[in-house]
Amino acid sequence: MSKKESNKDLSFDFDFLDKLVVGIGEVSQITGIPTRQIRYWEEKGIITSLTEEEGKNRRYNYENIKKMLLIKEMIDEGYTLDASAEKVKKRMEMIEETLNKLTKK
Repeated sequence: MSKKESNKDLSFDFDFLDKLVVGIGEVSQITGIPTRQIRYWEEKGIITSLTEEEGKNRRYNYENIKKMLLIKEMIDEGYTLDASAEKVKKRMEMIEETLNKLTKK
């Protein structure tokens, strides 16, 4: 296998992640987080769904699914929901700032 083929195997389709939108039931199955808990996190403003109308099925993008997984992991480690949400928010802001700096170079 050539080096180019090897690098291709390690590449990831970031465009796919930008387009990824998953319903609340699927998110619950994938993450192991009950739908009721996901709704509560959304009510608290920790995550946001892409749903524009009340009563419609909630749908989440990759960024919010990632937040949910990180928060769940921290809660499992003993953090409170609020502390977990704050740490994840700061981490996401730091990553965003770093990526912005890299793209400006």
